[in-house]
Amino acid sequence: MSRIHEALKKAEQERAAIQGGAVQPSYTATPVAEPSEIGEAAPVLMPPVGQGGNAMPTFASPFSLDTLVARCPQLDWKPDSACMLFLNDSDSGRGTEEFRTLRSRLYHTREKMPLKKVLVTSALPKEGKSFTAANLAQVLVRQHGRRVLLIDADLRGPCLHLMLGTSSGPGLTDYLMGQNDEFSIMQRGPMENLFFIPSGHDIANPAEAVGNGRLKMLLQRVEPLFDWIIMDSPPAVPVSDASMLAKFCDGVLMVVRSNVTPADMARRARQEFPDQALLGVVLNGIGVDAEPYTRYYYERYEKKGTRA
Repeated sequence: MSRIHEALKKAEQERAAIQGGAVQPSYTATPVAEPSEIGEAAPVLMPPVGQGGNAMPTFASPFSLDTLVARCPQLDWKPDSACMLFLNDSDSGRGTEEFRTLRSRLYHTREKMPLKKVLVTSALPKEGKSFTAANLAQVLVRQHGRRVLLIDADLRGPCLHLMLGTSSGPGLTDYLMGQNDEFSIMQRGPMENLFFIPSGHDIANPAEAVGNGRLKMLLQRVEPLFDWIIMDSPPAVPVSDASMLAKFCDGVLMVVRSNVTPADMARRARQEFPDQALLGVVLNGIGVDAEPYTRYYYERYEKKGTRA
């Protein structure tokens, strides 16, 4: 029983004693969580918002959708047209249909397991994980009424803000270090219902910041406001961040670049995650000649080079 409940109960008893009789409490005696260190009541369990897929237990946020829209700043993003497939006028560009297929696969998986928070990673840098995370978030939000939060949790080599054409801070590191609240690090752009948390300012100890408990609190607070949360992480082999971040997510998508990712590195990265956590593998960078023979490729435009 929390201190809040005990205080309310004691107040009712004292009032009853003064009035000379017993009084029935005017509140529902439901246990609540203790207040967090920044003064907000911690979340309690309730059904999720949104439609589609099985209902899954999640957390009630102390915030509402009106609060989200009112407090989240809207910025003038200038997206990189070479890699942001769905922020352009055309819906039929190369790669768009493959991302729609990936979206369908995730919804099929969602029918079998709780799935809202998806981590996107790769074995090594420069394999296309950020490209995949950004466009996955965009194709998910294309469905009517879906709200999506994209988080750049690659605190060592962030580039999502460059792809979206926006600022990198304040962002995730500023929240993890206790310098900003949830909404001051979140931003909106031209695509309706797509929200973005950039990486934030550089810090010296990313792994320690990820593991300090505030990321879990952030996700608990904002999760009920979104239908999907897509998180971009550092590559899994060089650093430990990806395996730590995966513990806060429902599943992991691993990006492998065709004819680039060494097989032993892909296997090593695979071993960083439990079997049940791995949702699948995205094969990135298949050449144009292979298009008639495969439905699953995610190609970057060569003249722009390859981002992480």
